[in-house]
Amino acid sequence: MSYADASNDRLLDKQADRESNARSYPRYLPMAIREARGVEVTDADGNTYYDCLAGAGTLHLGHNHPVVVEAIEEAMANDRPMHTLDITTPIKEAFVDTLFDSLPEEFADSAKIQFCSPAGTDAVEAALKLTKTATGNRSVLSFRGGYHGMTHGSLGLMGDTSPKEEVPGTMGNVRHLPYPYPYRCPFGIGEEDHEVASEYVERLLADPERGFTDPAAMVLEPVQGEGGSIAPPADWLREMRRITREHDVPLVVDEIQSGLGRTGDLYDFERAGITPDVVTLSKAVGGGLPLAVVLYDEELDEWESGAHTGTFRGNQLAMAAGKATIEYIVENDLPSRAEEMGARLRSHLDAAAENFAEVGDVRGRGLMLGAEMVDATAESDGLGAHPPDADLAEAVQSECFDRGLIVERGGREGATVRFLPPLVVSKDQIEDVGRIFREAVAAAVSTQNERAEGVRASP
Repeated sequence: MSYADASNDRLLDKQADRESNARSYPRYLPMAIREARGVEVTDADGNTYYDCLAGAGTLHLGHNHPVVVEAIEEAMANDRPMHTLDITTPIKEAFVDTLFDSLPEEFADSAKIQFCSPAGTDAVEAALKLTKTATGNRSVLSFRGGYHGMTHGSLGLMGDTSPKEEVPGTMGNVRHLPYPYPYRCPFGIGEEDHEVASEYVERLLADPERGFTDPAAMVLEPVQGEGGSIAPPADWLREMRRITREHDVPLVVDEIQSGLGRTGDLYDFERAGITPDVVTLSKAVGGGLPLAVVLYDEELDEWESGAHTGTFRGNQLAMAAGKATIEYIVENDLPSRAEEMGARLRSHLDAAAENFAEVGDVRGRGLMLGAEMVDATAESDGLGAHPPDADLAEAVQSECFDRGLIVERGGREGATVRFLPPLVVSKDQIEDVGRIFREAVAAAVSTQNERAEGVRASP
């Protein structure tokens, strides 16, 4: 059966009939993508959208960028192997050269690399196994609001409890620590929140009756993505590095979504001037194709042969695409572009917040931004934060979609509208994205108010 000319409805019906109930994006982005180039995608009915989801932040160069296409075509035209397990190839060694060259020198000088199964969650699993093997410890420190994937160990690290409720027996010995979140401060004190959060961790690790054994690792995102685009102060990152070093706890920095330029630095941990023990990478590192790696200090390399394997850890096309992508990001200084375009987009989000109390908080770094929707009619907490409004965020997302803009949601109760556009997005495209968002907020708030008036007017 040919689907070349099938409509959105037909393709979506087929998907619903045959795909598992776990499918997610099609439920609120009802489309079948037929073509994609750059920042734009076109669905089966011919509608074009700005893609600010971009493979959940994977497509730093957008869809089908010429340098990526050329790298893949060159590999195919020269009969290069498609995957090789962990047997090396010229493509693989060139990729590793390029990746190591992109790292801060202090980290790269003592770095080892482990290729993992293609998803980022497996890189996190590998990091857990690595640090537990090297330290002999079993407890792991993670953070509230954190997201590191959906496999067994990664799920145990997750802050969100809802995906865990139907899965008994997730990885134990995980302690979830407070993550700086100025709008919803875990300690209720506002601007000094990150300082208290740091002191809390330091005192906890120094306490001989803290309730858990010595940690094998601390795992953190330098900017929480699915947690709602939350960017902690650089001082907090520096303190986590100092504290973990003083207590001999390996620091694992999850750069799967934030890495390779998205937040305005090539790697977000660079803004704090720290050197992690372990860095996990996926998404953009494969140039849009499946690839995941763990980079770590050679002192942790206590694995035996075969300690972490996976059939598709030798994805050669992804390595070719990843090499081309990293080179383009570095040569064209896309981190600076992300910072510039992010500032433009943020000005639109800030304008929406100024005009609508329902936009409770705007935050993030570079082109990893979020706007948290709140119930402005409900009582606020002691710091002025209103409860998250997931229904309004979903309505804003729908209004954006109807106007030709694809955005993500995340954060507490899914109430944060998130933006992860390709780093090559143009000024004009950013202006359109910002305009559409403001229009979508206005429409969603208006509809919400009309419904509230109707309820109040009904007998």
